[in-house]
Amino acid sequence: MPDIYIIKRGLEIPLSGVAAASVRKVPGGTAAVCPDNFKGLVPRLLVKEGDQVLAGSPVISDKNNPAILLVSPVSGTVQGIVRGDKRKLLAVEIKPDVLGGATAFPKRDPSALSGTQVREALLESGLWPFLVQRPFGVVANPSLTPKAIFISAFSTAPLAADTEFTLASDIRYIQAAVTALGRIAPVHLSVSSANSVFAGIQGASIHIFQGKHPAGNVGVQISHISPLLKGDTVWTVCPDGLAAMGRLFLEGRYDVRRKVAVCGPAAKDPAYIEALPGMSFTQIADFCGAPDGLRIISGDVLSGTDARCLGFFHNQVTIVKEGTEKELLGWMRPLRLNQFSADRTYFHWCLSPLLKGRRYSLDTNLHGGPRAFVMSDSYYSRVLPMDIYPVYLAKACLAGDIDKMEKFGIYEVLPEDLALCEYIDPSKNDIQDIIAKGIDLMLKETA
Repeated sequence: MPDIYIIKRGLEIPLSGVAAASVRKVPGGTAAVCPDNFKGLVPRLLVKEGDQVLAGSPVISDKNNPAILLVSPVSGTVQGIVRGDKRKLLAVEIKPDVLGGATAFPKRDPSALSGTQVREALLESGLWPFLVQRPFGVVANPSLTPKAIFISAFSTAPLAADTEFTLASDIRYIQAAVTALGRIAPVHLSVSSANSVFAGIQGASIHIFQGKHPAGNVGVQISHISPLLKGDTVWTVCPDGLAAMGRLFLEGRYDVRRKVAVCGPAAKDPAYIEALPGMSFTQIADFCGAPDGLRIISGDVLSGTDARCLGFFHNQVTIVKEGTEKELLGWMRPLRLNQFSADRTYFHWCLSPLLKGRRYSLDTNLHGGPRAFVMSDSYYSRVLPMDIYPVYLAKACLAGDIDKMEKFGIYEVLPEDLALCEYIDPSKNDIQDIIAKGIDLMLKETA
């Protein structure tokens, strides 16, 4: 019988704009390979403008580990090399062609492979970057063997894509990938219920997680199944990455196409689309209506990024309004019918039993400015089902105190795990950014 974990601490944000369970077509466009999507990777460019590439052709390698490759998601021509400050490589833009050529990889029976052969296949194909290493959320080191590999088959983030809808037809690929990864280390797969289409996957330890967000975060699941201690290494992989790995083993092709939920309060007729990572957001212009005053987020509203294209690990695009309008009397107004309150501080929350199921059209307005932390750890722990002290950890990161960062749980978390702490924070601190800078310091000191 699977282990069942009931997550009681957390918060559901009733955001409007749920994607309908249907797939809309969008026009084609360029695809980008963005090295910033891969923490810990130092990019070395392998192509130049005008080069012809196939789907699966190497575009970027890691300077520190040349075996780790980022490959083209499409067949086409390298249209542009985008650089930022100090010539930092931001993206390689590829214009697809009509031929749709792809690099041919050998088909393999996952059950007949060794761990070394699985590593070699994933490295050669460019699918290795789907493996994320904890602590610190960097691209997995191929020379290490983790104590386990963790997979969350669902997400509880606001307006998250329904993996039961997006991946139900890819179960055989997911099974093949789980079998292959099991040759490297024990696999733990977390599902939302015993009736999930993923609950029948063989070769993995199945765990059931139920409750509020962040119950679907793999970091929360790891902390309940096998807490991460100093010196431990685990890997994680997203369900879309599993499907791509399964296609590689069974069909010998690099295919990272996925169903993506285009959703949010400002989205016009929210629905799913078929897209590749690196898809330009100009392709979803039909979802935006009047594009002025909108923010298009790759990922969810809590931990996504304000970007120009779809992130490598994302299967959701959220469209919200920029919160530029000033509100008369602001927080002093007791009756704010269009605002959601995590603390039930508005008068209309007295009527919450009558408002059950209501969703809110929220925007990016912070309704305040940053200030010193004014609340204790017990306040933030209401939405963080992990055995850490978020305020002490954040302050240790701000102070750059390595010993205290270790003491208060830096090895166990990524910024996304504290996204709800940031959301409810009355001090308006960018807690995720604070944790990210703390992780960067740890990586620098432990290099």
